[in-house]
Amino acid sequence: MNFPILETKRLQLIKLTHRHVESLFEIFSQNEVTRFYGTERFTLPAEAMKLIDLFQKNYQDKRGIRWGIKLKENQKIIGTIGLNNLQLKNKRAEIGYELHPALWRKGYATEAIIEVLQFSFTQMELYRIGAIVYPENAASVNLLQKMGFTKEGILRGYMHQSNHIHDTYVLSILKPEWEKSQENK
Repeated sequence: MNFPILETKRLQLIKLTHRHVESLFEIFSQNEVTRFYGTERFTLPAEAMKLIDLFQKNYQDKRGIRWGIKLKENQKIIGTIGLNNLQLKNKRAEIGYELHPALWRKGYATEAIIEVLQFSFTQMELYRIGAIVYPENAASVNLLQKMGFTKEGILRGYMHQSNHIHDTYVLSILKPEWEKSQENK
């Protein structure tokens, strides 16, 4: 299956390749980005290359799909978005995303999430999209709830990062809930 390219008004969601290493390294080398990501800040470009290779392997193995978020206006990669823990048989996945901090609060994450949900529910025929979010990441929790996700509870001791164990929230949106939200648009 060819990698799907998605478009919004301001963004293109594209396949990441090694030519995007520098952009990803710039994003993932910032503490603000990795603070709630479940990984340490990148210190070497090779780490970005490994991440791209992981995204490609997950796609080949049908375990995930991760797009680079590219601004149409200047063709710059500003983050990634995608589906983790993809289980086609069970019609579910978990959404994840991050943006360069200079571009937070400009509606780019919302725009990308809307497009990925549309693709997930209509083209991939998924039924459930979950999200795993640190409770301290209030901006992401609020964004997902604004998008129609329901907070289901806390996963205790779920993530290990920076020599600490962290609880996470689990949120989700089901296809019928998403479809109902589309009726009003």
